[in-house]
Amino acid sequence: MTLVVVGASLAGLRAVESARRTGYRGRIVLVGAEEHLPYDRPPLSKAFLDAGGPAEVPPFHPETVLRDELGVELMLGTSAESLDTDAREVTVAGTAVGYDALVIATGATARRLPGARTLRTAEDAVAVRTALDDGARTVVIGAGFIGSEVASAARKRGLPVTIVEASAVPLARAVGEVAGAELAGLHHAAGTELRLAAEVTAVEGGGVRLSTGEVLPADLVVAGIGAAPATGWLEGSGLTLHERDRGVVCDATLSAGPPGVYAAGDVAHVANPLFDGEPMRLEHWTNAAEQGAAAARHALDPAAARALEAVPYFWSDWYGHRIQFVGTPRADEVVSVVSADGVTLYRRGDRIAGALTVDRPREIMKYRRRVAARAAWAEALAFAGAA
Repeated sequence: MTLVVVGASLAGLRAVESARRTGYRGRIVLVGAEEHLPYDRPPLSKAFLDAGGPAEVPPFHPETVLRDELGVELMLGTSAESLDTDAREVTVAGTAVGYDALVIATGATARRLPGARTLRTAEDAVAVRTALDDGARTVVIGAGFIGSEVASAARKRGLPVTIVEASAVPLARAVGEVAGAELAGLHHAAGTELRLAAEVTAVEGGGVRLSTGEVLPADLVVAGIGAAPATGWLEGSGLTLHERDRGVVCDATLSAGPPGVYAAGDVAHVANPLFDGEPMRLEHWTNAAEQGAAAARHALDPAAARALEAVPYFWSDWYGHRIQFVGTPRADEVVSVVSADGVTLYRRGDRIAGALTVDRPREIMKYRRRVAARAAWAEALAFAGAA
């Protein structure tokens, strides 16, 4: 039997580890577009950008562990080109690799803007840090979490930085307008210039041109304008790809439809029973880890596959503050809890659906347990008021 895992980042690695942990002793092939061994991405926009930060991006495991202890055949630096679900083959660099079980974990690629850098890979992080080391005047396009972390790194060095955001409220889609407006205050307090409801028309030599004609001077321009699922190789495969972003549409067990084919991580739209079967595509570390492990288990033993009811969780570090979120921002009501400064709660129906905290790391998991238990809204408010 052969398990093929396409995607050598966190979800793919967790799939490999999970397969071995369950006792599977068959062949495992791990395909990765980057030449690097699997490595951790969140530090790329956090500690790695600090002055005097790590000299290199370390892999999760050395090659000897992957090859000798986990028994993995590595196909790195080569992208998957196509999938034939009838023949059960993935084509990689012109070679057909047969599978009995397949985990698709190709993640997402950063959306690009001509003239601007992105921050998604190890090479991206090295380039951004080098510019910061040189004292770059920085403009970040997009006030999302990656862009905000780049701005935080620049301000930590005392460098001037401007964030340009097309929306009137930053992070409105990710955390809602109430929390987004409050998080904007962290930028202002740190001395980051925030240009909201602003349109970029061009990135040109020496700066960023806005629709007003104004040019913001910059030595470093970073685009943090989102990412798209890396599924070009799946076009024509027969898999259902989401009409909006072409991510892989999965059921609650991570099945992509054809026998033996499962998907995990940034690439997958997964129905979540905890939120009324709402399809979710999440670009979160914990989501990739949990789904990668489950996808391998289910691919190897479909009869034992069970729906995942995971509570989404992510964190971000800005200007010395820890922002944490659990659940979903898609809610009927969003409340900033005055009696518990730094807490925003999200209601769906008569239950708590999500929570955002700032600098309250010991409380966020208590909210996560309440979301998982479908706790009553009144209970969540009472807990926040007593916190």
